[in-house]
Amino acid sequence: MTTRDSKVAEAATPDSAPETAAGKGTTAEPEVLGLGSLLGRGFGGLPVLVLLVLGLSLATDTFLTGTNLDNLGRQVSIYAIIAIGQLLVILTAGIDLSVGSVVGLSGVIAAKAVFDTAGSGSVLLAVVLALLAGAAVGLVNGVLVAILKMPPFIVTLGTLGMARGITLLYTDGRTIQPLPRSFTSIAGGEFLGVANLIWLTVLIALLVGFGLRRTVWGRYIYAVGSNPESARLTGVPVRAVLLSVYALAGTLAALGGILLASRLGNGVPTAGTGYELQAIAACVIGGASLFGARGSALGALVGALIVGLLNNGGTLLGIDPFWLQVAIGALILVAVGVDQLQGRRRVRRGA
Repeated sequence: MTTRDSKVAEAATPDSAPETAAGKGTTAEPEVLGLGSLLGRGFGGLPVLVLLVLGLSLATDTFLTGTNLDNLGRQVSIYAIIAIGQLLVILTAGIDLSVGSVVGLSGVIAAKAVFDTAGSGSVLLAVVLALLAGAAVGLVNGVLVAILKMPPFIVTLGTLGMARGITLLYTDGRTIQPLPRSFTSIAGGEFLGVANLIWLTVLIALLVGFGLRRTVWGRYIYAVGSNPESARLTGVPVRAVLLSVYALAGTLAALGGILLASRLGNGVPTAGTGYELQAIAACVIGGASLFGARGSALGALVGALIVGLLNNGGTLLGIDPFWLQVAIGALILVAVGVDQLQGRRRVRRGA
């Protein structure tokens, strides 16, 4: 490891940036590369997840059926992929409100491409075009935030409206359908009896978890979220890091839009509305801090599962969906409150 990387590692360690910055001077023990270290230590939401699973298992006979679990896995997968992209931005103390609109834009771009073309390469072309569109929106966000120093909230609020408007103009507000079987099989297919969506979500969580826990890029992200000015002084390319996380968040949102269009079998111009709030909720419930530098891929995955279980369980039990929104909002407030308390305790310990 270079001298610069050693300084960055000392400046920000995943999930414990405040303590490390306080200058404890301890030497970290070598970690064994396992599932927990790949995904990160995002176990804060696991007790809630376990309680929900036990409660729904006892409250209804249909929760643990194969059909319901398969539907739950497919629904949660799309939210989880978008939430993992959102997590990267949140780790840098930013926010991306445009991911829901990117879901809709990329979905109709992919749908339009396969609808208008034919041949074996049409699906691949559609996927590439949609991913590029998502990455482009993410890069625009990154340039405005990292180079022009505009607030992430305002920037992504603006691109949220622009992306949704472009989507409606591109489709004239009409749904694109029907889509060929070669495209719908992306999300509708299975491997070893498990939906492709679930395999893909697990793969993305592992890759992002590895990147955050085991690469210099991951350490840079936590360093920027902890203190961007200190990170810059220690040699972290802050602008490049911000550009990369916003571009990747846009790309993962685009992937979510492709999978949603594939699952629905059509391109809906209003698809993804409100998904940005679901993604932020999943990250916060899963233990991420909106102040940056704390969170993990596992936490985002667990948070998405909790949100999905609340929606799924509410449907099974016949609960008014408006009450489910209240419950999710309450969970967010509790998670943020716990984060605030933990932050104050760390400050007191450091003092």
